[in-house]
Amino acid sequence: MPSNITMKDHRSLFRQLLAGMYDAVLITDPSGHLLELNPRAKEFFLYETDEVMDSPVGRFIPGVTPEIVQRIRDGLDKARHMMLDANCLRKDGTSFPAEVTVSLIDLLDPGDLVFTIRNTERRRRQLADLRTRRNACDVAQAALFACAPDGRFRGANPAFLGMFGLADEQELQKKSFSEILDDEPMAGLFARALAGETAALRITAEEDGADARDVEVQMAPDVHGKKTVGVVGSVIRV
Repeated sequence: MPSNITMKDHRSLFRQLLAGMYDAVLITDPSGHLLELNPRAKEFFLYETDEVMDSPVGRFIPGVTPEIVQRIRDGLDKARHMMLDANCLRKDGTSFPAEVTVSLIDLLDPGDLVFTIRNTERRRRQLADLRTRRNACDVAQAALFACAPDGRFRGANPAFLGMFGLADEQELQKKSFSEILDDEPMAGLFARALAGETAALRITAEEDGADARDVEVQMAPDVHGKKTVGVVGSVIRV
């Protein structure tokens, strides 16, 4: 029985799919000249469709010359897709880092190329923020730690490792919270933090001498989005 779905229907469905995609999509002919782009691509690159039709893909992804397009095509003969790290160029001259996946498509014309572009600007900024925070934790005098809900350690800073005589984080991760912070108030404090409370207590030093100092412990829930995934805390000699 013949199909009632025409090529026009295929293209309409395809454009609807493109319109709903989170990533930017550029579709080019086999030589790398633009045939179609989705709304996300217009948002990323700040162009309207009629401004860029038949433009070389290198207008958006500098460095992707006709020679590179040919190399990509040669590579796609042996693989389903190829991935590139790139700096993409907007109409206003600014750029953004991106992961670009290139694949072949035969829906419009045989041998056309699909460039799927994911803006990694936010991810790179988040990674830089995480590295900065990690560096701050590493130089902090307070002993800082993070635990899973069952008390397994996920990580700690050098001050924590030094306070409890641990060689490194690998040794730490073999232990549980109750093995290291085994004083009776600690279990209750951990449970309160896991339940969503930010809680603190001070433990008075029992020994005499100049080195005797109270210890202040604070714990809070480790919240990712709306979910509590563990407990974070600090131990400070005061």
